[in-house]
Amino acid sequence: MARKDDCSFVTRWRPFGWRPLGWVALAFLISLATLHLHAQLHAQSRPEATPGTMGGTTPKATPAPSPAADGFVGSERCAACHTKEHAAWRGTQHAHALQPATEATVLGDFKDATFDKDGTRARFFRRDGRYLVETAGPDGKPGTFEIKYTLGVAPLQQYLIALPDGRLQAFGIAWDTRPASAGGQRWFDLYPGQKLAPGDPLHWTGIQQTANFMCVDCHVTDLRKGYDAAANTYHSTWSEPGVGCEACHGPGAAHAADPKVKLPAQFPARARNLWGTDPAKRPVVPAEGRTAEVETCARCHARRTQLTDAIHAGQPFGDGFRLSLLDRGLYHVDGQMQDEVFNHGSFLQSRMFSKGVSCSDCHDPHTQKLRADGNAVCEQCHEAKKYATREHHFHDPASKAGQCATCHMPTVTYMIVDPRHDHSIRVPRPDLARTLGVPDVCATCHADKPAGWTAQQLEQRLGHPPSGFQTFGPAFFAADQGAPGASDRLAKIANDPAQPAIVRASAIERLGGLDPALTGVDPGRALGDPDPLVRAAAAEALSSADTAPWVAQLVPLLRDPIRAVRIAAARALAGPAERQLPEADRAAFKQALDDYIAVQRYNADRGESHMNLALLELRRGNSLLADDHLLRAIAVDPTFVPAYIQLADLYRRRREESRAEAILRQALARNPNSGPAHFELGLSLVRQRQMPAALEELRQASTLEPDSARYGYVYAVALQQSGRGAEAERLLDGVLARHPYDIDALSAAAIWAIQRGDTRTALNHLMTLRALRPDDRTIAQEIERLRRLPPR
Repeated sequence: MARKDDCSFVTRWRPFGWRPLGWVALAFLISLATLHLHAQLHAQSRPEATPGTMGGTTPKATPAPSPAADGFVGSERCAACHTKEHAAWRGTQHAHALQPATEATVLGDFKDATFDKDGTRARFFRRDGRYLVETAGPDGKPGTFEIKYTLGVAPLQQYLIALPDGRLQAFGIAWDTRPASAGGQRWFDLYPGQKLAPGDPLHWTGIQQTANFMCVDCHVTDLRKGYDAAANTYHSTWSEPGVGCEACHGPGAAHAADPKVKLPAQFPARARNLWGTDPAKRPVVPAEGRTAEVETCARCHARRTQLTDAIHAGQPFGDGFRLSLLDRGLYHVDGQMQDEVFNHGSFLQSRMFSKGVSCSDCHDPHTQKLRADGNAVCEQCHEAKKYATREHHFHDPASKAGQCATCHMPTVTYMIVDPRHDHSIRVPRPDLARTLGVPDVCATCHADKPAGWTAQQLEQRLGHPPSGFQTFGPAFFAADQGAPGASDRLAKIANDPAQPAIVRASAIERLGGLDPALTGVDPGRALGDPDPLVRAAAAEALSSADTAPWVAQLVPLLRDPIRAVRIAAARALAGPAERQLPEADRAAFKQALDDYIAVQRYNADRGESHMNLALLELRRGNSLLADDHLLRAIAVDPTFVPAYIQLADLYRRRREESRAEAILRQALARNPNSGPAHFELGLSLVRQRQMPAALEELRQASTLEPDSARYGYVYAVALQQSGRGAEAERLLDGVLARHPYDIDALSAAAIWAIQRGDTRTALNHLMTLRALRPDDRTIAQEIERLRRLPPR
């Protein structure tokens, strides 16, 4: 299912009190006793799911749209005066984004069609005018379920099933609406190659398919999620199915009653559709008007976390949403889209956005069509005689490669059949594809050429190395590798006002903290940045650092005009720092913190939010209250492994190791393939000196998460302490081959080399460590000691 809501905001988590290891600690860690002391990890916490509770029967109750009492009047009311715009909108995907399942709206084959997957058959049929699917339900038993709503139109259509508890669940078999000649007119599986049984997060009954949270907000107008945390049920309502006029212009009751009253969101009119090529004749759009338009589109065309549904168009984006930044897994290191990110984060990186281009310069917001066909949409600003030439793009202008979008806005296909253009609108950089491992748009057509050929050809034809607007890729790549100097490179980007705000915010986020002595970032400058993305990122980064020195700079953000910034500041100040607050600022802190808590309660249908509340209580010294929130997280989502791990860590700190082991075994009973759960159980067993059992758990963690340097390193240490030194060294060599700058692995490898008398290898590792930690005198002293040894 296409996912608009992102839980990344509520899953950036480490067990409370986690700290990375230093060189001296690593020397002691080689002993078994200190292996016990470093049992924390930065767990990977992908959002996961819990099944519904319905058997194979027709729902007793379903969520129903209801008239909103907050000023929404419906698109038909707008048609009386805005006839042209309404007529243009009626035939669009916006208008049909979600519709009740009827003969007019259902496009799939419900004439007793079947689809088989993993031994389970889905049968699509009609009875008494209803659209039904017969398939395995939440309990794994066959049942018949009614399709209540259609989701989307082209190039695929999904179907929503209403469960008795109010959940709208997106079925995982979708209808390909493309023509048969293009491979469409068929049922297809959205998750090929994945065996999804009931209880799996991605099974149609799982939390990842609960449309009330995941997607309905962008398919209806004025959604009120209506989640009841006490009953664990939904009563979702909306003022209008589909993306209506008021989804983009805000509630229209006051305007409908008196046209002199402006709509909450109105956008500057264009002088004409095409700008022309003379810059002097291009209409000037005030920055506030452009921002309002782009932020209105971003409400749905962005990967984001929703903070509240008491928000409408015309209000700042950051009052209702937190934008996902250029995170690993969402974007490639150079900013090209990787996962479904829905355009906004890409567009914010672009030169086009920095120069004042907005969505409606290229797209008609009512018809959803481009302002002009093909290259003509770009030629509104870019002269054809300069750019639509072989001299510019080195291809036949009449070919596909002569189309601007082919090279500057390549597509990535999501949901099996849905290609989407990358809106970062970048210069092709095959040289970065070679050095950073990012996609090479040139290789899309030249796949038969050897590696490096496209980069060589482009440089040769240009007469110089290619360059583009986005320059942050090498720094982000170095940071993700943990390479020497990466922090300095990130700090340079974070401090550079010429970089796009989303890039600066992402650099701050990658630094993981804002201690200027370590990062070179000026926290005061970042906290006072004009862009709320940077202010929020700085405040969030300080929440994992020592906040005390920055209380004076954080306090003004408690009154920031943007909610996302206020709540980030409140969370950073919560705990010891709040005791430093002047009396005059305590009310503002309480209000901002209450807003933060309200966001978590709004998202109480997710384990991540209960986890956030637990971490907040821990920051404020309320350990037992944290237990309650963690247990609730597990109850809401039994597959949310980080909650089990955090709870186990609290038990460990209270010296209740048997309870820690028990909760981790509970996690594995529900999530047997969780590497983090196996890892933490292995550490618990090490602390209990059950080494054979511990080794097996650590082995499974390392096997399930082969890209985790920490899991491989800890398993290697445990092997070495168990007398399996040769196996441990081979494993550690493999870790360093994949993660050459991992400090823990380098430290262990250096110590082991010293112990076996391999001075050359030890020096090689120590030299890398010195490059990573130039101020660590212990490393420098050890290098000098080894250099004084007589050659062997």
